[in-house]
Amino acid sequence: MAHTSGTDTRTRSFLDEAKDAVTPRATALVLGVLALQLLFIASYVGALHDPKPKDVPFGVVAPGAAAGRTVDRLERLPGSPLDPRTVADEAGARRQIMNRDIDGALIVDPRGSRDTLLVASGGGTVLATTLEGITTKLEEAEGRTVRTVDIAPASAHDFDGLSSFYLVVGWCVGGYLCASILAISSGARPADPRRAAIRLIVMALVSIVGGLGGAVIVGPILGALPGSVVDLWGLGALITFSVGAATLALQGVFGIVGIGLAILLVVVAGNPSAGGAFPLPLLPPFWRAIGPALPPGAGTWAARSIAYFEGNAETASLLVLWAWAVAGTVITLLAAVLRRRRQEAELPTQVG
Repeated sequence: MAHTSGTDTRTRSFLDEAKDAVTPRATALVLGVLALQLLFIASYVGALHDPKPKDVPFGVVAPGAAAGRTVDRLERLPGSPLDPRTVADEAGARRQIMNRDIDGALIVDPRGSRDTLLVASGGGTVLATTLEGITTKLEEAEGRTVRTVDIAPASAHDFDGLSSFYLVVGWCVGGYLCASILAISSGARPADPRRAAIRLIVMALVSIVGGLGGAVIVGPILGALPGSVVDLWGLGALITFSVGAATLALQGVFGIVGIGLAILLVVVAGNPSAGGAFPLPLLPPFWRAIGPALPPGAGTWAARSIAYFEGNAETASLLVLWAWAVAGTVITLLAAVLRRRRQEAELPTQVG
């Protein structure tokens, strides 16, 4: 009978098996995922665990010296929840709210003891409720009452004004997932500028279809958001493409790691700072500062403007999204050009 000697049998240690099973590259990626996980927790909990109003733009309409006294009272509230300023009349206050210059206004009635609070829950139900709580408490201390008038109310099918936020999140997810699939299927870094251009064209086509689909779902199908379907379609296409192009750019520069960086920007940093669950004035300073510059925040602001504010005050947000789209496109193509030149330079010189 054949017999195998002990010297012919090699037993591999667990450490050897682990080294083969988990390569250094896989280890680095796993550590990157762990970092994203912890950053996700820190970002979401940090932004949303303790919402407090801070310097909310707020108008005051009152006659003569009463306006100055009311503004002074509001400025001296503990924690500075409001940033009050006088407004000439109620029509002006309504106009500024619809232009999204202010988030609410107190109309003081000098002939009686009941004032009026103007809010716009379409810009965020939580913020409107917060303003109502602040002014009610203030008026009670003065022996007065207040009635609330919602001049841009959120849709009855838009609970807490969150539909616009989730719509934008869906468009963002479509953008980076499509770009990631294009990378995983044929290499994170496109082989040449032509392939990079093809990926961008595919991304644009997906964005057009996804933008239309999202607009139709939240509008005619579910009735969650009012506003122009065409305008929301254009916004959705721009959001999806801007996120997708940015993801392609990050992949073109950093390879597969670029997908993680896209998730870091859009999901970890962008979603909690977008002003969805809690509008920007209720967020901590860091998230309030970065939110408008990232696609989820710019998209949420623009979607609410289209749905509830007659399309006002969306120019800055659209410029942010266009900046992401243009920068992503240029960097994607430039990275492909440089990669091709580097490959050509590395080819051995042909003789003869």
